[in-house]
Amino acid sequence: MFRLAILALVALTPAVTAADTPKLLTWDDLASRAKPAPDATISYGDDHLQKVDLWLPAGPRPTGKRFPTVLMVHGGCWTTSIADRSLMNWVADDLRKAGYAVWNIDYRGVDRTGGGYPGTFQDAAKAADTLRDHARQYGLDTQHVVAIGHSAGGHLALWLAARSKLPADSPLHTARPLRIAHVISLGGLPDLEATAASPDNGCGTEVVGALLGKPTPGRPDIYRDTSVPRLLPLGMRQDLVNGQEDRIIPMRLATGYVAQAQKAGDSIALHVVPQTGHVELVTPDTAAWAKTRQLLAAALAQRHH
Repeated sequence: MFRLAILALVALTPAVTAADTPKLLTWDDLASRAKPAPDATISYGDDHLQKVDLWLPAGPRPTGKRFPTVLMVHGGCWTTSIADRSLMNWVADDLRKAGYAVWNIDYRGVDRTGGGYPGTFQDAAKAADTLRDHARQYGLDTQHVVAIGHSAGGHLALWLAARSKLPADSPLHTARPLRIAHVISLGGLPDLEATAASPDNGCGTEVVGALLGKPTPGRPDIYRDTSVPRLLPLGMRQDLVNGQEDRIIPMRLATGYVAQAQKAGDSIALHVVPQTGHVELVTPDTAAWAKTRQLLAAALAQRHH
């Protein structure tokens, strides 16, 4: 499954030529590394994709304390055949070694039965909320959860943080969504309207229609409960990390969203990493991931104040 996913992702990555500088990482560069394994896998539904991988720091946690906790969301154009949660194994393992617990969620993509609207969103929401059910058992801190999402997962991470703003009549609305204190989006696609209007984005424009469905008389506005700008302000800090050489996610999708969030009054910053493409964002030992680690440490330091 993972090999097929990597092959699909390679198809989304424009070829690097000798004239290109710098030489960017490919998905095969990441996949060729020894693949670490999570500490536990937890089901939140009956489908084989309704799973969460839990990564825990080694050794006992300090008495009376809980592990700082990251909610992680993979990308892959909301399409399961392109990527699943295992794409994040390397960075999840890196965070585990650094002392963080990682709640790495999966969900049914648009190419799976039950995926699309509302299923993909409901899966992500239920996967996130299930963290609370296991927090005591595994020592997870639910008071200051930081969400990290990559690519399409950047959209879902921001959307998860926005769930308290969902219209009450939306099928995606829940009474008590998991509270997220901070979001770090890595080459994300937060604005679905802009993504659908950007044929140069690596996911293409048709996938947004597959994700959201077509407008109907009963649901004329398909973006009102799905596209993050419609739910602004989110009311928590947001950091966007984007590669200057990313050939999958056009930079304007980041700058456009930042402008909207700032206008709405949110605290948000865009961090552009030089000599960085899309793969570097989820690869340990890169400048992009070092930046994410720095932002994460700063975000979680706030829980002590």
